[in-house]
Amino acid sequence: MATPHVLLVDDSCVDRFVAARVLESCNVKVTVVEGAKQALEILDMEHDVKLILTDYCMPDMTGYDLLVEVKKSPKLNHLPVVITCTDDVPERIKKCLDGGAKDYIIKPIKVDNVPRLLSYI
Repeated sequence: MATPHVLLVDDSCVDRFVAARVLESCNVKVTVVEGAKQALEILDMEHDVKLILTDYCMPDMTGYDLLVEVKKSPKLNHLPVVITCTDDVPERIKKCLDGGAKDYIIKPIKVDNVPRLLSYI
């Protein structure tokens, strides 16, 4: 199996660093960006991304906004999107899952989460 490629989207440098290190320690290729707009630019250029792992709370566009953009794009709507957040808000979780997210994971991302994430690829 080829090395899975995850697009990691998070405005927090600490959370980006932690999640990237966890994924890389499990032999996952990671492209890291700070926001949803950057993510959409990368997705326009990178064609080997297999999963989008995005924070919910970001300043330019939320992770939910990114999810909506991905799901309405014929070119991208096949990509699984997993939302992460530090908050366990049931209404937000339901909104994301109903909107097409594969999962909603409470931060921080841990090694134990990686098999679950890779199962969506």
